[in-house]
Amino acid sequence: MATRPFPIDPKLTAIAIAYRNPDVALIADDVLPRTPVAQEFKYLKYDLGQGFTVPDLKVGRKSYPAEVEFNATEVQDKVVDYGLDDFVPNEDIEADNQGVDPRGMAVAYLTNLINLGREIRAANLVFNTNSYVAGNQVTLSGTGQWSDEANANPVSAIGDALDIPIYRPNIAVFGQAAWTKTRRHPKLVQAIKGTAQGAGMVSRQEFADFFELSAVYVGAGFMNTAKKGQTVTTARVWGKHAAFLYRDRAAGPQAGVTFGFTAAWGDKISGSMPDQKRGLTGGEQVRVGERVKELVTATDLGYWFQNAVA
Repeated sequence: MATRPFPIDPKLTAIAIAYRNPDVALIADDVLPRTPVAQEFKYLKYDLGQGFTVPDLKVGRKSYPAEVEFNATEVQDKVVDYGLDDFVPNEDIEADNQGVDPRGMAVAYLTNLINLGREIRAANLVFNTNSYVAGNQVTLSGTGQWSDEANANPVSAIGDALDIPIYRPNIAVFGQAAWTKTRRHPKLVQAIKGTAQGAGMVSRQEFADFFELSAVYVGAGFMNTAKKGQTVTTARVWGKHAAFLYRDRAAGPQAGVTFGFTAAWGDKISGSMPDQKRGLTGGEQVRVGERVKELVTATDLGYWFQNAVA
């Protein structure tokens, strides 16, 4: 067996892969699905016109058919290493913990932070002006925001937006604050429920069926925006925005087209190594990490409503 500078523990790695915080809805893996890659990888970006410009198709009895050439821009990229450590003293490991392994607990907490960090990166990428072409985004304000139940019309706004991208979006992505107010908008309730009664709320499935989407994802996670040592200040990771994206889970660096994906080199890893210099009896340094790179590869395959609600 090969010797590693930082030994990987299969038991701890299994905990890292399986751990999910049940109190927080994290949607990064659904919005930007993981695609296996090498540490350094390439993907091809084709010009939009090549797939929609039809040359002369007629062929003479003795002539050659028109010849076309497909060109692509090769993009070189590399995954980024993300990881965290926690020191577990030997006295904690050797104590009677009633069947609870303090190293496993450390892995669980570290994994939660690794997952939250990925969620923040995904939200900052998906809800970003640079991730959409100019005509595929709008900033709502005042009476146009879907929190205005008297004047705004999310039914027509979303319906029209879905027809703009070159591939019709098949998933919706909401921040929790945006979803809560959008789902109870009277015009949306009336249109989906088929009633003049404007009170009530629509479910994610009803919303998806009405707008002919595959799924609706709502980011409900919180993060602490205060600097270290200051009083905790929580905020929603996904803010008050909404986006509609074309997602193809089968797409990746070599084939297919999708709004974005996550290049992943292997699974999460976790392990521990002795550290005898800390504490009276030493301990173990527990580490959790992953190698990933979140990417938006087709900026014309989505539509973003910035500040969808007030």
